[in-house]
Amino acid sequence: MQALAERLDDLIAGKSITGVQPIQFSALKTFDPPPEAIVGHTVKRVGRRGKFLSVELEEGRILTHLSQGGRIDVEKPSKATRPKNGVVRFSFDGPVGLFIKEFGTERKAGWWILKSGVNGPLDKLGPEANSDAFAGFIMESPDRRRIHTLLRDQRTVAGVGRGYSDDILHRARLSPYTALAALTEEERQSLLTAINAVLDEGLQAERKRKGGLPTKLGDHWIVHGRNGQPCPRCGEELRRVSYESHEVAYCPACQTDGKILADRRMSRLLR
Repeated sequence: MQALAERLDDLIAGKSITGVQPIQFSALKTFDPPPEAIVGHTVKRVGRRGKFLSVELEEGRILTHLSQGGRIDVEKPSKATRPKNGVVRFSFDGPVGLFIKEFGTERKAGWWILKSGVNGPLDKLGPEANSDAFAGFIMESPDRRRIHTLLRDQRTVAGVGRGYSDDILHRARLSPYTALAALTEEERQSLLTAINAVLDEGLQAERKRKGGLPTKLGDHWIVHGRNGQPCPRCGEELRRVSYESHEVAYCPACQTDGKILADRRMSRLLR
């Protein structure tokens, strides 16, 4: 999201909004101000907070959360079509457009139009992953949740997500089932170092993209989504634990002392 925000800032900062076309109306999470009220406003900058894109206007801002299936197309010029997977289209002078779409059936992508001084869903977010506040949490917290669960909780740390959580724990050689409270000081430092390194490398890789956000993401991930492939560190077969809405990838040799973690989905099928 940081790299995407940087690209969009280069594209639309200083431009005026010439049109807003809601397509999936349930995706708009606010009603005041209405979409037509921001037409004519100039974009001051595009930034990010956690996984939210924030388009700062002269008055107020637009927030967008793409969730798992959301993507953004840059249109030059802006189009007027209304595809079934469309969420919303923003048109700017230039002319240029941003078309937000969503793949899959869950329909969790959303957008907000907020008045000045209103943070909306941002109020619920934890500190950023590279902040001193989160570093202090990792080094000192007695939190007994599993590290993988903790890293995906946006109220604890904003912006990490599933894919980077897998790669972070692989880099730190920690089991996704290990509780933060059970880590030694050395392991906590290793985790913190892995968080900063993996996220920094991911940002550098994402900055190589151009335009919006393409269909295929995570091509630079090391273990996430690579179940059955050899571990790039030791050559052991990578494994996964499947849940209803996500999966956890790991290397048994590097992270769990050779133990194969129970796959919840397969366990249910075998009952």
